[in-house]
Amino acid sequence: MSATHTDAGEPGFRITGWHVLAAVCAFFAVVIAVDASFTVMALRTFPGQVSVTPYEDGLLYNQRIAQEEAQAKLGWRAAAEVAPGLVVLTVQDAAGRPLRGLTVTGRLERPATESGRRTPRFIETAPGRYEGATSAIEGAWDLTAEAVDAAGRRFVAERRLTWR
Repeated sequence: MSATHTDAGEPGFRITGWHVLAAVCAFFAVVIAVDASFTVMALRTFPGQVSVTPYEDGLLYNQRIAQEEAQAKLGWRAAAEVAPGLVVLTVQDAAGRPLRGLTVTGRLERPATESGRRTPRFIETAPGRYEGATSAIEGAWDLTAEAVDAAGRRFVAERRLTWR
């Protein structure tokens, strides 16, 4: 014969439907609170506005396409590199010859923000080689360089540069 012991007088803790409901509600409340805080932080750091004049940019889109087609017909090529305190731009024609006498302007911007924009002044230091002085900068920067020859032909090059 075996003896069994039951404590009918002491009920102990039991999980009821109310406990499960409270746990599920608490879980979703935490998820919603975290999502809301991440959304607020994201909107504060980047409001989503890429351009101050999006409508005008859209109107100029066809002009940009025409400029890119004209640039492709030129066959010019540009290479950009970095040196301490310098941006070096090398421009060649379709045959690989250096292009001399260009007026080169440029703009350096951070990839994620417009703060800290710089405009180096480019000077031709050798045939087809143009150097623009920058102050001591570090990290990744986007270069937009525009070269114009004496005939008014325009070439735009965009490159991502990294200083270490």
